[in-house]
Amino acid sequence: MQKLEPILCLSLFPEVRRGLLELLQGLSREEWTRPTVCAGWSVKDVAAHLLAGELGILARRRDGYTPPDRQPPENWGQLVALINNLNKSWVEAARRFSPRVLGDLVEWAAPQAEEFFASLDPFAPGVPVDWAGPAPAPGWLDIAREYTERWHHQQQIRDAVGRPGLKEKKFFAPVMDTLVRALPHGFRDVAAPDGTVVAVKILGESGREWFLLREARVWGLFLEVTAAPAAGITVEQDDAWRLFTKGLNAQAIRRCVEQEGDPALCAAAIHTISIIG
Repeated sequence: MQKLEPILCLSLFPEVRRGLLELLQGLSREEWTRPTVCAGWSVKDVAAHLLAGELGILARRRDGYTPPDRQPPENWGQLVALINNLNKSWVEAARRFSPRVLGDLVEWAAPQAEEFFASLDPFAPGVPVDWAGPAPAPGWLDIAREYTERWHHQQQIRDAVGRPGLKEKKFFAPVMDTLVRALPHGFRDVAAPDGTVVAVKILGESGREWFLLREARVWGLFLEVTAAPAAGITVEQDDAWRLFTKGLNAQAIRRCVEQEGDPALCAAAIHTISIIG
């Protein structure tokens, strides 16, 4: 069996940031108001959400600040509710900002967040990446999670305004490799005999095939296994990132995702998500 390697993508952050800033600076007044795949959010709202991510890293992670009235969530449901409420309240408040102010704040905050990421030991245990499990994650997975946040929200803006995305392999392959890391946690309550294999194949130059293998009643993710899959899904890379970030509705999933084998195992793969909220 071939295990997965760490995802080291910190060097890509500045290029993705510059791509975002150039994108925002080129938007017309009308384009800022266009709806996105995020229900109820315009292009401007998604840009505000990206800003919130940068500021949250600085306040919460770099500076160790927690608002005194915030209670830590006790379970997954409370965590999702907390994040949804924070996202909603921030976006509503940020609607007071002009597009220029939003862009200027991203330009100010994002490099500082990148400096913080650079200060982390990528191989030391850090904070949990909640969609991958509750245990402390290695720093590289935390950073890769933050990379996918910046990439996929920028892509949602690009989709809304008809701009080409950052789809070159150097940008896109780490997104694919990170999003699939949610699969073992997504399968945590899926019962199957030990030795069961589920294949997840993403087509395109930034994709590949990954295999979930159940051993000792725990699911692990590998690049190669010896057993034949009991089930598998196949999806094009440009649909895969949307699948894992809740960007496809049920009709689109039926159209875009090829399923083979055990329907329950296929469904578990399809409904794994690599975001919270």
